[in-house]
Amino acid sequence: MEDLREDPTTGLAAALARARSPERPGPDTPAGTAVRPWPGPPRPISEAGPADLDLGALLRLSLAASDASGRLRPAPSAGALHPVDTELTVGAGCSLPPGRYGYDPLRHRVHQVGPPVDGTPPGVTAELSVTAQRTASHYGHRAWPLLLLDTGHAAAALFLAARALAAGEPDVRLDGRTENPLAVVRIPPPDGRSPRCPAETGVPPAPGELLARRSTPPPLPGLPPHGALRAVLATAERAGDGGLLRWCAAVGPPRPGLVRLAPDGTTLRRYAAGEARPTLAAWAAGQAWLADAGAVLLAHGCPTDAGAAHIRRSHLRAGFAVHLAHVTALRHGLAARPVGSWQQADLGAALGAAPGRDWVVHALALGTRHADEENST
Repeated sequence: MEDLREDPTTGLAAALARARSPERPGPDTPAGTAVRPWPGPPRPISEAGPADLDLGALLRLSLAASDASGRLRPAPSAGALHPVDTELTVGAGCSLPPGRYGYDPLRHRVHQVGPPVDGTPPGVTAELSVTAQRTASHYGHRAWPLLLLDTGHAAAALFLAARALAAGEPDVRLDGRTENPLAVVRIPPPDGRSPRCPAETGVPPAPGELLARRSTPPPLPGLPPHGALRAVLATAERAGDGGLLRWCAAVGPPRPGLVRLAPDGTTLRRYAAGEARPTLAAWAAGQAWLADAGAVLLAHGCPTDAGAAHIRRSHLRAGFAVHLAHVTALRHGLAARPVGSWQQADLGAALGAAPGRDWVVHALALGTRHADEENST
């Protein structure tokens, strides 16, 4: 098994360059345990009091497995390998006593790994890290971008769960400055006020909406309506950390090309003509079905010379934004599926710009008809 630990200087940049290359992964290797071996006995998450943050509900709506295999969870993951590990620092106002806990998403239990921490604010702070072996077992040297994207999706799932439970204002840290943890999400207890409707999500999601969301199996045919595609692009741009990433969508007939959100935020404008979806299918590890997807939302940026912090931040933010865009797509009745593995996907160079400056980082395939509907016709 190859060593996927980051080097503090050049390791992550070299890993990303190799992941973007046409080199194919070798045979599968053992994935190891599906859950980090937390010390101590497991314990259930207590029922929440009327003014407490319900940690059991929060984790069920965001990270918990809903089937015996552990594959089905509210947050998507490349290959359903779920490498993200979650450690909770719990303060006052929660359904667990203050302390540090490791979360087991397969059994929906916690393990106490440390005593209360002085100065811990009320609520819970979730630190997200990864066990790289799980993803590398199938994707080999292509694992690091996927690990970062998966972490961004997990952070977004916690963010949305907090919104659904009308918790206090979540604080999401995806700055890319540290390798461990990769992301931090702090959620205060409910403050008794009506939940805000931030631009990233609009109306807070209902718990059932979060539990029901899944990645649609391909194919995903059917061009999304203009309004739905505009809403998906707007959600991604607002959640994507300003100018760090750029966003567009590849669409097919009757006017194939690339579209992006106009500066007014209310319309779409074309900025490249021509059919891009077959090229995207080749770049996306040869996933041929993408050539017939109704549209493909693209996050692009992260130049070749980006440092480790920039790489982490770009990919974490892309995962976070695509997750929120996925929820917006489902609200508009679309079929949707995240696509995370990209090789030789230099979008800027393909459009005539300088090479190495504008790579595809993440994507969301969109359609109007689900696979089961398509197969029945």
